[in-house]
Amino acid sequence: MRQTRLLIPTLREVPAEAEVVSHKLMLRAGMIRQIARGIYDFLPLGVRVLRKVERIVREEMQRAGAQEVLLPAVCPAELWQESGRWEHYGKELLRMKDRNDRDFCFGPTHEEVITDLVRRDVRSYRELPLNLYQIQVKFRDEVRPRFGLMRGREFIMKDAYSFHLDRADCDREYDTMYATYRRIFTRCGLRFRPVEADTGAIGGSRSHEFQVLADSGEDAIVSCEQCEYAANVEKAAIGAASDSATAGGAASQRDAGRAQEATPLRKVATPGKRSVEEVSAFLGVPAERFVKSLVYVVDGGDAVVAMVRGDHALSEAKLKEALGAQTVALASADVVARVTGAPVGFAGPIGLKTGLRRIADRALAGLTDGVAGANEADQHLVGVVQARDLADVEFADLRVAGEGDPCPRCGGRFVLQRGIEVGQVFQLGTKYSAAMHATVLDAEGAERVLEMGCYGIGVTRTIAAAIEQNHDDAGIVWPMPLAPFHVVVMPVNWSDERLRTTAIRLHDELEARGIDVLLDDREERPGVKFKDADLIGHPLRITVGPRALERGAVEIKHRTESTAAEVPVDDAAAHVAALVGAAMDLAQG
Repeated sequence: MRQTRLLIPTLREVPAEAEVVSHKLMLRAGMIRQIARGIYDFLPLGVRVLRKVERIVREEMQRAGAQEVLLPAVCPAELWQESGRWEHYGKELLRMKDRNDRDFCFGPTHEEVITDLVRRDVRSYRELPLNLYQIQVKFRDEVRPRFGLMRGREFIMKDAYSFHLDRADCDREYDTMYATYRRIFTRCGLRFRPVEADTGAIGGSRSHEFQVLADSGEDAIVSCEQCEYAANVEKAAIGAASDSATAGGAASQRDAGRAQEATPLRKVATPGKRSVEEVSAFLGVPAERFVKSLVYVVDGGDAVVAMVRGDHALSEAKLKEALGAQTVALASADVVARVTGAPVGFAGPIGLKTGLRRIADRALAGLTDGVAGANEADQHLVGVVQARDLADVEFADLRVAGEGDPCPRCGGRFVLQRGIEVGQVFQLGTKYSAAMHATVLDAEGAERVLEMGCYGIGVTRTIAAAIEQNHDDAGIVWPMPLAPFHVVVMPVNWSDERLRTTAIRLHDELEARGIDVLLDDREERPGVKFKDADLIGHPLRITVGPRALERGAVEIKHRTESTAAEVPVDDAAAHVAALVGAAMDLAQG
């Protein structure tokens, strides 16, 4: 392919709207252009990368036995109403009406549509298991689309859905998809970690996210330094070594008993001091001795008071799991006042009405000489002793995990990393099939509700994540499997017939070997060509210059290396093909 025949409008300056590295570099490298907030045109180079990700996904999904379908992007409201998500999904669901005033939505995901397809055409257990996938445009009307392809409104996703007669077979397919995803992201040449995750709005029980590791990642994850356990910080279980921790460490029953006798509970004035940080500074008490009390509304109904230590953050995913709830939401100021009698910032867990559920993180077990809200404006309680004042609260693992916390499996310590979620696998159970009456007849002729799994990959997001992980000050550093071109052939002077002829020859030889090769045939200065090559991120560059050519050689340079190697012209195509092949084999694992 000749560069003069491609639309590659590179930019020297960083566009004002670009915030993260992938957004800046994709705009500068001429891969995408914004047409509306969170909606992008893909230009030729961007499409080439997109197709490479799609090809890897298709090959591995088909290898795993999945079948490709293509579902409509616009979905009738009736299906979403059957599942109950029409009312609950939120404003991210783009709703519309047709000319007959019927309701539709632009699919952000396709559980309802695929369940409807299967319930109409699959009748017998003999047709199971079934795994159907598509690569399709999705739309989620994000309140704050940002970061280019990282959080756009329109995006391309691979979503797969599996159907099974029983849970055991659904477990088997989940494990198959987990292994398939590992192969997909390995083949993409990315450094990633599968982590345990919350199921979120999709629903279901078992779930793993696949996180591409990058310092700019939006998600915080922890992984054990001794074993393979890893999870999103909101989901990560914290080992028992953190249980019964007080501000000064683990408290024995004897110490707790003494503290109960010696520490009186008393009220102190804290005028205008609401946050843990403000009260801590005002009283001169460290944050780890605070009981932070948060009022939540559970499944849109009853309130519950959840407690964590003052220096910890509460995980809503863990709270939801501990309560066996579908949803939890922070209560409004009016609800807080009704439940506790206090304005926000002064609510506490002591002296509340009987029957109100209270649940505390395990790190509060054994707390002595603590501080809590007094359920009265401008007042806090000091001298809180858990064994005396909060003896009847429930305890659970409720807090967000962090660096140094103990692993629940081996007792090792957590390492904190940043990640970009590019894929997630869910075990849905019967959430959608039961609501939409998707059933088959089993071997005895009895009707059985289908078990379901769901498996998604953000195809366009994977491209952005690859750049966030692989770049330098000069531009993109593509992993070989995703690069729009494996190699660029660059004559330093296109007008020089000898250089031009050699460059064309090398281009043609590489193309004949199946290498994705770009010939930079522009009448530009060498410096411009070199800068564009680094910006676009070609893994290999062949420079055809007069001095090396006098010696019968060309220069071959890796994108990540500062120096080039001279290789005889006659050997150059074979040499480059071997380099590409080795890099692709390495990515294959």
